[in-house]
Amino acid sequence: MKRNILAIADELSDQDLHARLCLLAGKEREDSMELVAHLAILDRRPAVYASQGYGSLFAYCTQALRLSEDAACNRIEAARACRRFPVILDLLAAGEVTLTSIRLLGRHLTPENHRTVLPKASGRSRRQIEALVAELAPQPDVPSSVRKRPTFIAMPPAAAPAITSVPSEPTPANAPPSPPALPPTPRPIVRATAPERYRVQFTIGPETHERLRRLQALLRREIPDGDPAVIFDRAISLLLERVEKAKLGATVRPRPIRPETDRAVRKPAPRSRDVPRAVKRAAWRRDAGQCAFVSASGRRCSERAFLEFHHVQAYAKQGPATVENISVHCWRHNQYEAELIFGPHRQNPNEKRNGGDG
Repeated sequence: MKRNILAIADELSDQDLHARLCLLAGKEREDSMELVAHLAILDRRPAVYASQGYGSLFAYCTQALRLSEDAACNRIEAARACRRFPVILDLLAAGEVTLTSIRLLGRHLTPENHRTVLPKASGRSRRQIEALVAELAPQPDVPSSVRKRPTFIAMPPAAAPAITSVPSEPTPANAPPSPPALPPTPRPIVRATAPERYRVQFTIGPETHERLRRLQALLRREIPDGDPAVIFDRAISLLLERVEKAKLGATVRPRPIRPETDRAVRKPAPRSRDVPRAVKRAAWRRDAGQCAFVSASGRRCSERAFLEFHHVQAYAKQGPATVENISVHCWRHNQYEAELIFGPHRQNPNEKRNGGDG
């Protein structure tokens, strides 16, 4: 049956596929809202899930309803917030807020602030919701610290638990022992803790740690306490300046574009793909460092990563590298517009991604 659904979806036209996905997403929001509403009532009737042999609402959600742990947490927190403020159900059904947003905001909502906070949360990303939470419940700055992570030692063979599963392939007798499995490294953290304040957390290796210590020693006069946050700010400022200069042609004293005299900008070499630095600076500033692609419905792409300089009139069709003809596009929309002109691009697996028409 699942294969039939895939076959039916594969036969849809692009427009019908988009319309069907929008319809299914709306139905999922409605179903999710209804599930949350029922969980809100169930939360007030613990005897219902207790009589079924479940000791908590979480156990009922994960075992009886077969929800993942994350999905159960989101829906339980949302259900409890909706019971206090039923207007959240309408926002969930309309897609104005997500279950994750409500989980993050729920404990900070009060009868006094929910009418102003919920509209602010409408349509916000998780990072923006975290910033909103930081406004509602600001936290003090975390103290700067540099600590060595604990070393994890593998259990000796005698203490290791017996393996009950049979390996799919036999292990050669002379095969080297497998390295000990280390716990997964947590993702780096950049999180708002208060208005205009952010907590940054990551792990560095011994070489980077040694460079940090050397910097702390060399900058002891300027930064007496050796605060890594101050050093991080200076280092990232220097790196950003260098990267912007290399990628965007940024400079302290940019040369203005003069159409009547600047032949390098107005009339680039006929067969050169190079975009002059002045054009890069102007296009980047005009498009505000965001993909400038606008769909037929008027929606502008929100991507700010993997951006490239795109020829509006394709380079292969004699498009010039002028401010008017160069715009900032994400890789996907650069490739998309190239395919509209030249057809689908069949990329060799060993070929580097080059970003469409340039």
